[in-house]
Amino acid sequence: MRRLSVYIEIKGTQVCVGEICGNTPEDAVFSYAKEYMEKQGAVPISLSLPFSDSAFSPARTKNFFEGLLPEGFTRRCVAEWMHVNEDDYLSILAGLGCECLGAVKIIEGENPPILPDYRKLTSEDVRNLAKEGATESAQLMTKSHLSLTGASGKAGLYYDEKENQWYLPIGDAPSTHIVKQSHIRLEGIVTNEQLCLLTASYLGIDTPDSFVVDTGEAGDGDVLFATKRYDRIMNAEPKLINQLPVPSRLHQEDFAQALGISSFHKYEHNQEGYLKKMFSLLRAFSSEPLTDQLKLWDICLFNYLIGNTDNHIKNLSLLYSQDLKGVRLAPAYDMVSTAIYESSTKEMALSVGGVYLLDRIERRHFEKEAQNAGLGVKLAMKRFDDMASGFEKALSRAAAFLTEQGFASAEEIQKRILQKGGIRYLRSETG
Repeated sequence: MRRLSVYIEIKGTQVCVGEICGNTPEDAVFSYAKEYMEKQGAVPISLSLPFSDSAFSPARTKNFFEGLLPEGFTRRCVAEWMHVNEDDYLSILAGLGCECLGAVKIIEGENPPILPDYRKLTSEDVRNLAKEGATESAQLMTKSHLSLTGASGKAGLYYDEKENQWYLPIGDAPSTHIVKQSHIRLEGIVTNEQLCLLTASYLGIDTPDSFVVDTGEAGDGDVLFATKRYDRIMNAEPKLINQLPVPSRLHQEDFAQALGISSFHKYEHNQEGYLKKMFSLLRAFSSEPLTDQLKLWDICLFNYLIGNTDNHIKNLSLLYSQDLKGVRLAPAYDMVSTAIYESSTKEMALSVGGVYLLDRIERRHFEKEAQNAGLGVKLAMKRFDDMASGFEKALSRAAAFLTEQGFASAEEIQKRILQKGGIRYLRSETG
């Protein structure tokens, strides 16, 4: 029987919370350690895994822990490198669990720990990461024992801002940034994502710091999209590895994990009411429920305006305080205008007022959704109108900023968002 020990970092210290036991992914179950549950101030690692003396079912175990792993092509590449089946989430978790999103760490059996380290990357290494795509990032994941969720090619790296130097974290050395490739996804998507995040920040939406890494001439094969990890913080007196300050981990879980929903069901298709469930979670568990509900509402509005039909529940997360006792809505991330690409669907990942198709959603559907979510309709729709009226100005400001930085496609992407995003249909609705 396989045994995977589950740890979580609390105020900079790794604490064992329980273990996953089973022979296969089909029978593996997670159970909390009695010693952890009896600790003063102990908190469950997920809203979907409350304290229990009994082991959780294989399905509930898989829904949370498989949610820590990469998806799609990246997962297949990782599995090939590890010589395991891509459906064997236990083996992949055992191989990549030293550094996950949030503060969870997975170690199998009595395997000796891999000494944490930061290995300097040359400019050629970074350039290869930009050019080679998901295959290169899968190699980095396997070498560094790092797990990042999502289907796009991405890697977790450490960035020394003062020296403009990138490092590969080894073992359980924490990364500071997530970098994503461009050309393996869609044309101009790095500029697209930075344009959308800048626009969102100008409209008052909380977003992580991000920037474009240009390793050549700003072409799709030359650039990486770098996002500073909001689940990593630098303490006043941090530990050092190779003379580099080491950040502490903050725990997080996406809404699929928090709701106990499989990653394979991250898109809503049959009126499951994912938005209503997310607002209910915030009311029940957020340290500032009203503030966070309005923040989530703003993110939903913005995704509609830019035409982001990939707004699924794994692209929205909860962020915990260092002692795990406080829960807040995490900053917005993975916001891209998918509608500007002909190959993308017009079906939103989350229904609005019962409607999925971007070009069929109207203002009245948001009013209905506000009622469904339990929000004050008058306040919710005022925020809708304010964001819609300020959207074009904020988008223009973001495009101008990126153009000045040398990303000439920013203005063209701006035009396509106005032509294809929800803002277009809202304009036609109001005349």
